[in-house]
Formats: sequence, structure tokens, C-alpha cells
Amino acid sequence: MHLSSLVPQLAAGLLALSVTLPAAEIIRPKVVVVAMFEIGADTGDAPGEFQFWVEREKLDRVLPLPAAYHAVRANADGSVIGIVTGVGNSNAAATIMALGLDPRFDLSKSYWLVAGIAGLDPADASVGSAVWADYVVEGDLGHEIDAREIPADWKTGYIPLRKKKPYELPLLPAAERADNCYRLNPDLVQWAYALTKDTPLLETAAVREFRARFTDYPAAQRPPSVLIGSTLSSSTYWHGKLLDQWANDWVAYYTEGRGNYVTTAMEDTGTLRALTNLTRAGRADVNRVLVLRTASNFDLQPTGFTAAESLAGEKLGHYAAFLPSLEAAHAVGSRVVHALVKDWSLYENPPPVLRTP
Repeated sequence: MHLSSLVPQLAAGLLALSVTLPAAEIIRPKVVVVAMFEIGADTGDAPGEFQFWVEREKLDRVLPLPAAYHAVRANADGSVIGIVTGVGNSNAAATIMALGLDPRFDLSKSYWLVAGIAGLDPADASVGSAVWADYVVEGDLGHEIDAREIPADWKTGYIPLRKKKPYELPLLPAAERADNCYRLNPDLVQWAYALTKDTPLLETAAVREFRARFTDYPAAQRPPSVLIGSTLSSSTYWHGKLLDQWANDWVAYYTEGRGNYVTTAMEDTGTLRALTNLTRAGRADVNRVLVLRTASNFDLQPTGFTAAESLAGEKLGHYAAFLPSLEAAHAVGSRVVHALVKDWSLYENPPPVLRTP
């Protein structure tokens, strides 16, 4: 039989097959929870940033995503999914882009909750606190000369990109600053804060003992709280009072004084760059992104210690708030997740109606 005579039969067979097989499921999550690392398995062992979300939100379905750092997890109806990006901006950008371009997911109306731990400026709050980011500032793009060679009148040897001295004005044009500073939807941030500001936060004896060492910082002596502040995203883990001053100056520079540096983390500008690009492609909405960073440690040394001693950390209880910060991320963040899912009719269509349920 000539091959051409088989074409009609093959076409008919394919049509019949397409009728009998169900269409591939398109998952349209209301919320995407983004964690950055996990310790061991996703459930049943020592928790990282993802485990409480998997266990408590019943993200029991595992959806392999080979192009990303970690598989996607989803609850039974797909209203909430979660993913781990991997540590650092490059991992975060690659993972979020892989998820956003996967045809199994329609994320065009999804809200995104980035929820992870952070270092904290003790001038602003205590460890165990939860901070909703208003600005996310890139800390890796710049010029640098060694501190031993900086001019005597410079505060730092780290210089904004395409500038010749620290904090040189005028700022780059807005389009060129886009990779350095992301302002999150202020209405959404305020809504999330109003909804969660009274959330009880875990406070342990070890946390109280640790923060008592920071006698030069009154805000560090207070119980943990929920607040709004800016976060600095840098894949370099930095530490110490001089770099804390750099972080404050760097955030103030790129936000033109509108942002106050409060937390330091690694991945958020990578995540936001991917979501910005996905928004241009119609695959996501960067105006529906929230970043929640919870303080596992302070970003500088306690009174009477050096930065090196503090960074070593073990004898000082440097990560005394690690577990409380994981608890805070879920306790605060889950209030937002549950509100969005429960009242989806209010929040589905743009512009979002941001009201406290």
C-alpha cells in the first residue's frame, strides 16, 4: 500500500485519539509561594523555608520541573503552589523563569509570596520579626576597589554601576536603574501589612538572650513585630557594622531616600527580574508580588564583639531566631495566602480590590 493512501486513516486515528484523551490540566494557582532553600526533604525532618508550607498548607502533589532547581508542589485543587528557587540571584531568576514559561501553569492572575529568612538591621527591629518589603534593591551590580586602596574621603570602596565615586549624582535614568531597584505595589504591601500586623510571633528564651547583647540598639531589645521596610538583595553574604552602614546608604541612594534598609537577603532581585520579564510576556503580573523576609539574625555584631566573631556565630547564638523566623514566615504569610484564596472574587481581576476581609 502506498504511503499516501494511509494519510486519511492516520488523520482519522489521531482525531479519535484526541477525542478520547483528556486535555492536559492547566493549573491556575491563586497564590505561588516562593521559598529559597530547604534542608533535606520537604517534609518530616529539620525544616528550611519550605517545609512548614508543604506540611501545613498540604502541598502534597509533586509536579516535576526539570528546568528549575526544585519540583513544584501543589495542594489538591491547585489554588496554592510552592517552589524552592535555590540560593542566590542566579538560581532564583532561572527557577522562576522556568516555572513562568511552563505551559502546565497559567500564572497570569496569580499572586506571588516570596517568604524567607533574612539578616536584620538592629536599628529597626528585633530578630524573629517579619518585614514586608516596599523596595527590593540590588546589591551585586556595581564597581569595587579593595578597602585598603579607597581614597581617604570615601565612605566605601563599592561604587554604583557606571559611576566613578560612591553615591555619585545624578542617578542613572529610571530605565537604567530598573535592574537595581524594584518598588513593590504599595497598595498591596499596605494591605498585607494591615492584615498581618497583629500576628503573634514566636519568642524564645534563646532569642531574648541573644538580642540582649545588642545594648546599643533599643529597637533590637523589643519583642518581634511585623513591619514594612526595604530589603537589599545580594548573593554575597556580608556582615558587620560598616557594611550595615553601606546597606543603609546603598538603599537610600537607589530609592532616592524613600526606602529604609531593614533586611538583607540573597535572591529577591533575581526573582523580581524574572517576574518583570514574564509580565512583559503576559505570563505573570509583577504588580501581584509580595516579599516577606523574617529575621533569623542581625546583620552586624553585638556590643563588644568583632564582625568576624559575630559571623562565626556559634558561641554567640548568631542564629538563635532561625526557627522563630521560619515560624514567622508561615504565620504572617499564610494569613495573606488564606485571604486571597478565600475571597478570590475580590482579588482575581485587575485592578485588585485591596481590602481587609
